[in-house]
Amino acid sequence: MTTYKNIKGIEIKYLSADPPAPNAGQVWYNSTSKVVKGAINGLGAWSSGGALNTARRSLGGSGTQTAGLAFAGGTGSTVAITEKYNGSSWTEVNDLNTARWSLGAAGTQTSSIGFGGSSSISPPTIVVVAETFDGTSWTEVGDLNQGRYEANGCGASSASAITAGGATAPVTVNVEVWDGSSWTEVGNLNTARANMTLEGIATAAITAGGASATGIVAVVESWNGTSWTEVNDLNTGRRALGGAGTSTLALVFGGEDPVVAVTEAWNGTSWSEIADLATARKNLTGSGSRTAALAFGGGTPDSALTEEFTVSTFTTKTFDTD
Repeated sequence: MTTYKNIKGIEIKYLSADPPAPNAGQVWYNSTSKVVKGAINGLGAWSSGGALNTARRSLGGSGTQTAGLAFAGGTGSTVAITEKYNGSSWTEVNDLNTARWSLGAAGTQTSSIGFGGSSSISPPTIVVVAETFDGTSWTEVGDLNQGRYEANGCGASSASAITAGGATAPVTVNVEVWDGSSWTEVGNLNTARANMTLEGIATAAITAGGASATGIVAVVESWNGTSWTEVNDLNTGRRALGGAGTSTLALVFGGEDPVVAVTEAWNGTSWSEIADLATARKNLTGSGSRTAALAFGGGTPDSALTEEFTVSTFTTKTFDTD
C-alpha cells in the first residue's frame, strides 16, 4: 500500500493544534480534533478599493493592483481621461491625445500603450491610432494595420504588445504584434470574435469569451508566439468581461450574458469558478495578476467602482480519511 511517507519521504506530523502559518502542501494530524488536515492555496476574495474619479465603461487598463492605469472609455460620450492608482486612490494625470472607448491596452503604469477603439459611442467610428504612455504623457506612435474596437490587448510594456480579434464590422480573426515601432500581422485566431479578454505577453497569451458573429461564446485560445490553440472553455460564456494575469495563471471576471459577477481562475489547463465580484457589471477592465488583481470601471450603469482581488497564502482543509 502506498503511504504518505512513501510519496513525500516524511511522516505526517502529529500536532495538538493547527500550525499558525503552514506552507501550501503541508499535511498534519490534529490530535485534538482527531482529523487529518492540510494547507492548500487560498481561493481569494474581492474587496473594495478607491473609486475612479470619472465613472466610465469600455476603458483601457494596465499595470498592477497597487500601480494601475485607467484611460479613455465612455460616459455618454468618449473621453481621453487618464488616472493612476496607488493601491488606495486614483489621481487624474495627462489625457490621451485621442478620446475613444472600447480600445486595447497593454503595459505598466509607467510604460503603457493604448490602441484602436472607437472615437464615438454610436455609431462607432473605428480608429487605428496607437499611443504610448511614459508615466507622464501620451505620444502618438505607429497605427494599427487594421482598425478595430471591442478588442483587447496585453503585453509587458509600451514596447511589446499584442492585440487579437475585435469588431471591424464584422468581427475579425486578425492578430497584430507591436515591437515598439510598428505593428505586424501574425497568426489569426481560430474563432473570430470581439469583446473578449486577452491576458499575458506578446509571445504567450490567452484570450477568453467574447461575441462571435453568431452570439456569445465561452471559447478560450492560447497563443505561443506563433499560433493559437483552442483549449478548455470558460464555465460561463460571456462578453465584455475583465481579466488579469498570464497565459498560464489568469483571472477573468464580470461580463454580460446576462450581466454577471462571476469570477473564474485559469491554472493553465482548466477554469474554476471562485469568488464573485461584489458588483456585477460589464465592459469593465482589469490589471494585475492571478493572485493580486484589480477590476475597475464598467457599465449598467457607468461605474467608478474599483475592486481588489487577493489570494490568501493558504486555506486549511480537513481531509476525508475513509
